[in-house]
Amino acid sequence: MSRVAHLFHQLDVSIFNSPRIVLSLILALTIFFGLQIPGVRMYSDFADQLPQSHPYIQLHNEIKDNFGGANVIIVGIEVKEGDIFSNETLHLIHDVTQAVDNLPGVNHNLVASFTHRTTRQVWLTEMGNINSDPYFKPQDPALTEMDLEQLRKDIVANPRVYGPLVSPDMKTALIKAQLNEGMLDYEETFAKLQQLRDDYAREGVTIYATGQPVLVGWAYFYKDQIFQILAFTALIMLSLLIFHFRTAYGVFVPLAGVIVSTIWGIGIISLFGYNLDPLGLVIPFLISARAMSHGIQLVERYYAELNEDEDARTAARKTFGSLFRPGSLGVVSDAIGLLLISIGSIPLNTKLAHYSSLWALCIILTVLLAVPLLLSILPKPNVTDLHQSTLRKIAEAGGVFVSQFPKQILISALVIVIAGVYLASNVTIGESEPGSPILYRDHDYNISSKAINDSFPGSEELYIVAEHRDEGGIKRPEVLLALEDLERHMMLDPEVGGAKGVPDLIKQVNRLLHSDDPRWQQIPKDEAYVGGLMFAYMASSPIPGALKEFTDPASQIANLVFFYKDHQGETIRRAIHSAKQWIAENEAKVDGLSIRLAGGTIGVTAAMNEAAFDTNKVVLPLVFILIFFSVTIFYGSFQAGFMMLVAMVFATTLTYGYMGVAGVGININTVPIIAVGVGVGIDYSIYMMDRVREEVLKSGDLEQAVCRALSTTGLAISFTAMTLIAGIVMWIFMSDLRFQADAALLLSVMVVMNGIAALWLVPSWILVFKPAFVAKLYQDEDGIIHQLATSSLDLPHQSICNKRE
Repeated sequence: MSRVAHLFHQLDVSIFNSPRIVLSLILALTIFFGLQIPGVRMYSDFADQLPQSHPYIQLHNEIKDNFGGANVIIVGIEVKEGDIFSNETLHLIHDVTQAVDNLPGVNHNLVASFTHRTTRQVWLTEMGNINSDPYFKPQDPALTEMDLEQLRKDIVANPRVYGPLVSPDMKTALIKAQLNEGMLDYEETFAKLQQLRDDYAREGVTIYATGQPVLVGWAYFYKDQIFQILAFTALIMLSLLIFHFRTAYGVFVPLAGVIVSTIWGIGIISLFGYNLDPLGLVIPFLISARAMSHGIQLVERYYAELNEDEDARTAARKTFGSLFRPGSLGVVSDAIGLLLISIGSIPLNTKLAHYSSLWALCIILTVLLAVPLLLSILPKPNVTDLHQSTLRKIAEAGGVFVSQFPKQILISALVIVIAGVYLASNVTIGESEPGSPILYRDHDYNISSKAINDSFPGSEELYIVAEHRDEGGIKRPEVLLALEDLERHMMLDPEVGGAKGVPDLIKQVNRLLHSDDPRWQQIPKDEAYVGGLMFAYMASSPIPGALKEFTDPASQIANLVFFYKDHQGETIRRAIHSAKQWIAENEAKVDGLSIRLAGGTIGVTAAMNEAAFDTNKVVLPLVFILIFFSVTIFYGSFQAGFMMLVAMVFATTLTYGYMGVAGVGININTVPIIAVGVGVGIDYSIYMMDRVREEVLKSGDLEQAVCRALSTTGLAISFTAMTLIAGIVMWIFMSDLRFQADAALLLSVMVVMNGIAALWLVPSWILVFKPAFVAKLYQDEDGIIHQLATSSLDLPHQSICNKRE
């Protein structure tokens, strides 16, 4: 600790001997980073959201081109009166299907609609041959009532169409289109999809659109709001500075620090070659707000020093000496929280961790160093007394309250933490409600999702892949019977609306070849006969790849699809558990057969949820441990680290309690928010602890020191917390993306909880336990604070805090 402190002192001396040189270097770097900004792009990449090392995602990457993946556009066409079986509606469904097939990035072989060329009616001819035709031919004359009734019967007879593509009430038709992943232009695809919905809108017909690409498209659609939010945020923060300081230095110096640090941060993103994702913009806003809060602390302290020393240069130097060390420790804590996000295997969070942690570290140079240096070369302000706002009076009253009831505050905090643990038990892994939490419940996307899920047995797909070591192994009767048993097992879940797989196809074709006799809807006992049924079905279709949705050309890999009504966390856990249960009990019974999990929207979401949960288990303890050791080493005291650990546990537990009450789940979006909140929030407790130490040296009285710290640094913490919340609050009120609003609200809750920990919990802990690293101190000739080596030291005590002179 002594070596570190003296190193900072030497840095202080050398830097303040040449402030203009250091500021010139910072300006040169700012210009360099500013020139990189035009290279920054804003877009979303679906692959960036997936934990690429997870076995489910590895399977997804292997099968997405053949069997499909999770990047699916789902369009529903619903009629209000009657059913879809009218000539006008059938032509509309066909036209919309063709329009969806022509959207940019669509895999034309993986489009599903009962009017699409790949969905066909199969029957046995009088000569004993299998034939097939599309269910609807737009070039044919208008269908008569008898024709329409026959079409209804044909649809109902095919379980691959009735249920998956036509709703049981026959009022809604579904169109699904897989997108080719990669550098997709989601914005263009979404714009054309929305134009399609407008072009084909009809009286009495509703066209719904949902699916991952549509969700990303909505995120792009609202990106212009970012600039509106930025403008309002800047206006609010400027207003707060004017209200609080009412001086030019108090307004423009912190703003200068924010602007410079933001230029550095965006320049770093460009140098990394990373993109800005529209869904991850709350954290850059938070870092900028954090830069401003550090600037406010510095300017606040500068004016306090001017009241004790009239020389502006000396006041700036004292400000630097007092706040650079705790400020740097706070910034390092921020960076630790941000960097540890990269521990997970999700590329989006890894990129965010890399650039945001460096961005946060830049605050050391652009704010903690640059602001005091700038103040040292600026003329002394004419007015050095800060405006006595209501907030200052509240801070002084808070100091009196804490000094009088420290034990009661600690006991109350313990009770609140216990309540927080109980409420936190309600936090779910994954989504806690149907639809997408990224958008509001009444948004068009979630309305579309609900309408489709209400009309169909299930629009969310789980892929389970069966592999055999031998070519043609899928044709073996024992393999097909095992897969049939797997289907039956999965169908026991009430959330499963249906299934599709090669056993169903074999049974259906076998029945057709036996005059449609239901007794023959079974799997044959001969492998060659199974191969003949598959060949007959494939030969009946003029469209190449008729079996592609069921098995690969070598009949070595088969895909089983299960349809679920939603992708809530509980639904996904039950689905994966059920599949694992069957695999554990039955996979080994069939020689050469292996079952792999899991693809489709359910499989991909399961991987994301598991990755989020695993990351959360590792990241938060690591944040706690690293910050604990950083504080312990910095102050040379285990007690210091433990006190900060108590503050972090208090704030984090209450945050999880809020999540349990608000229904916010743990997912890939909330895990980085929580980690960042811990790192950012602990700054306040560090500042408070450090200021109490300084005041103990001045007054020699612990209670008086706490009161002085609360009336000065406590005021700064309160105002910087308000500023920090102001930096993200407009996302709550202005963003149409619910996730951004929820993330901003979650961060605001964490800031408030950490502020309470710093203003009430830390001072009360110091007063009750009187840790030696705070209560037993001396100062050497360089102004460095050390802990006394003596075993005890009686400090004077007074029951009521003195008022600030």
